[in-house]
Amino acid sequence: MSVETIERRSTIRKLAPRYRVLLHNDEFNSMEYVVETLVKTVPSLTIPQAVDIMMQAHTSGVALVIICAFEHAEFYCESLQAHGLTSTIEPDE
Repeated sequence: MSVETIERRSTIRKLAPRYRVLLHNDEFNSMEYVVETLVKTVPSLTIPQAVDIMMQAHTSGVALVIICAFEHAEFYCESLQAHGLTSTIEPDE
């Protein structure tokens, strides 16, 4: 009697690493400009969310803008920088 081994393939999906887009406080841009730029740059943000992000950066020096895949994080960060804002990305742990 022979025993057949049935090989089963299972697909395990790994989630793409997520990155945090951070906004840093600066002394040059007005609060209104920062809010406008956040809303223009990150379409998923509402004006109240952008105001909260701006205020957090203003009071504590840095604020979380969004957590997303690397390519999107890089795009948002570079877009904020292109508008004169100080932004960085870091891995979301």
